[in-house]
Amino acid sequence: MTRGSDYLAAADDALRETYEPPMGLAEYLDYVVEHPTTAAHASKYLLDAIEAPGTRTVVEEGEERERYRFFDDPYNDGEHAVLGNTATLNDFVADLRAIAAGRGKEEKIVWLDGPTATGKSELKRCLVNGLRAYSKTEAGRRYTLTWNVRGEASSPGMTYGDAAEPAEDDWYRSPVQAHPLAVLPDAVRDEVLADVNAELDDHIPVRVPARLDPFSREAYDHLAEQYRRQGREDLFSAVADPQHLRVENYVADLGQGIGVLHAEDDGTPKERLVGSWMPGMVQALDSRGRKNPQAFSYDGVLSQGNGLLTVVEDAAQHADLLSKLLNVPDEGSVKLDKGIGMEVDTQMLVISNPDLGARLNEHAAAGESDPLKALKRRLERHEFGYLTNRSLEAELVRRELTDETAVWTAEEGLDPDDRAREPLRVRVRVGTGTEVRDREFAPHAIEAAALYAVVTRLDADDLPGDLDLVEKALLFDRGYLQDGDERLTTDDFAFADDATDGERGIPVTFTRDVLAELLAEPSDRSHATLPVEDVITPGDAVSAMADRLADAPVFSTGERRDYGERATLVHRYVREREEADVLDALLRDDRPDPGTVAEYVEGVHAWAEGEQVVNARGERVDPDPLALKVFETESLGRFGEEDYAGTAPSTAVERFRREQVVTAMNRHAWRNRDERYRAAELAFEEIPALRAVLERNDWDDVARLYDEFEPAQWPDPPEGTVTARLKRETIANMVELFDYSEASAELASRRVLAEVRDRWD
Repeated sequence: MTRGSDYLAAADDALRETYEPPMGLAEYLDYVVEHPTTAAHASKYLLDAIEAPGTRTVVEEGEERERYRFFDDPYNDGEHAVLGNTATLNDFVADLRAIAAGRGKEEKIVWLDGPTATGKSELKRCLVNGLRAYSKTEAGRRYTLTWNVRGEASSPGMTYGDAAEPAEDDWYRSPVQAHPLAVLPDAVRDEVLADVNAELDDHIPVRVPARLDPFSREAYDHLAEQYRRQGREDLFSAVADPQHLRVENYVADLGQGIGVLHAEDDGTPKERLVGSWMPGMVQALDSRGRKNPQAFSYDGVLSQGNGLLTVVEDAAQHADLLSKLLNVPDEGSVKLDKGIGMEVDTQMLVISNPDLGARLNEHAAAGESDPLKALKRRLERHEFGYLTNRSLEAELVRRELTDETAVWTAEEGLDPDDRAREPLRVRVRVGTGTEVRDREFAPHAIEAAALYAVVTRLDADDLPGDLDLVEKALLFDRGYLQDGDERLTTDDFAFADDATDGERGIPVTFTRDVLAELLAEPSDRSHATLPVEDVITPGDAVSAMADRLADAPVFSTGERRDYGERATLVHRYVREREEADVLDALLRDDRPDPGTVAEYVEGVHAWAEGEQVVNARGERVDPDPLALKVFETESLGRFGEEDYAGTAPSTAVERFRREQVVTAMNRHAWRNRDERYRAAELAFEEIPALRAVLERNDWDDVARLYDEFEPAQWPDPPEGTVTARLKRETIANMVELFDYSEASAELASRRVLAEVRDRWD
């Protein structure tokens, strides 16, 4: 059993790995040459942090893309992962790379734009989390200067407050995270950087663009003056002596290397940007008639973000401030006062909703006279959109409803299609009572809600051929559509270049609120033995979303009408998904096993090529025509006796074998050939086209296998009947195979069989 002391020891270990003892400047210079990445300037450090966890392959909008794992928030178990928008994030990183390398975008301010609930604020949290965690690693250590001028008799003390602290507390850190190399004379700093970059295995060199901040400069100048009066010839060494100057590592966090300006932050532009003068301190410090930088608060966003990242959130609320930021990326400086400037090394990031774009275009008609033209030219816009991947949206919906944070990745063996269809069980208090109950979003319910939201976000004007919006959503999610033995990818469809996918639609916050209401609402369903009243079906989820469109003020009249009509497509898709589950469960024991499928495929291939197969005794023999016929008539149910002359196949059977089986197998072999142009070992049951042909279940199979089955009896089948036995087995299989509860399996199978009953005869 873990004891309290064990927890304390673990905390000690965590801090021991995070913080290092202070070091002298000489020791730091040795260290930084050996660990050059720790000296990186702001944009390069941010780029290094993003690239450190590596990448993974994802499918978005039907295309494979490489995604930086950093945006999955890996250091924090995905708590603030940014789902989707990979192309936008990659463009953002490409900009960072150009800025860090000094390749023409240094004057740009990165602008992340897009509707609410698209992940922009989550990106801010992901950046804060990721940079905090990265700065705790050895490769991500971040350093700054601390000063101690106590002991100089004439010194009033370098402090942030009215009273000096005793002893070790007389050390004061640079309030803006000054880079340690900034203390060196220019020529020496250039020499150090040359040595650092010689050790750096990177195409982007380290730069230290900023000089000492005013606070540190005041300490430096004071110490230099004292030692100059003493006649010291080793003036810099005296100032940089470990009794006066130390280098300490710090953990990047809000206010310390990361500055965030929120919508509610107020004050003058200068106060919001760099900070403010403290009148009491100005009077207390003897500065010979000038303003002493010791009396400045340094709590503005640029001061907090110096050395790493500055974020202006809800930028439309600070539009007056944006134009005052123009000189920061250009000149790398900002002023505390008329005579006191401060050099700044920070990567600026502006986050806004579309209202900022509207404000920036207020004077667009003025052309060259537009007062905001310079600002618009400096903003490098990257637009976030709503998710257009069903599985990503399902993942996001589950996050909104629960405390799930793990990111779904195919590398972990998690098929996004399977994850999207999973049920969700939540303990809630229902209605006005005090009872807490388990309520279940049945399999496909979260998927249905997510799919409906995605379908409302897709452009219907560029649908090629007979593709519908649900098929487009599935294509974007998987990267392909399966049409018989033909696999179609996005390259097979001509989508418009100006499509508006993801620009509008139902936001995840609306979906979350509707589903949360469903959880809390009592149900009028009932069953003699099963808690069906606690089940929320896929149909319930989609219907509730469509019904509540009329009450949501965020949608226009046209959007309500359009989105309401699209619900029909999702209802149809969900019915098909539930029907497939019921059929697979009902026919589970009658599906041909993989070995039988492989024998059949090998026999068909040998028949088509005029070759032989190896039998159980290891002998080469002709394929057995009777075995092929039996498989096709009994296992597949595709043909009857009239399709054969004895065991000789008819033209229709031959066409099926060649086009549906041999062609699919050859295509799979071609796609999986190795570099020596040989087909890889085939797993016949894993070929999607063959699976569709050889393992297809339909109601004709049920009728052929169970001639006494009566769909009309399904709700309450008489004991001892075939229908009663099949229902018990089907419910059990749905629970085992697809994670239904007995209650949700009862509801899904009833709905499916009610439709089947109408067409059974």
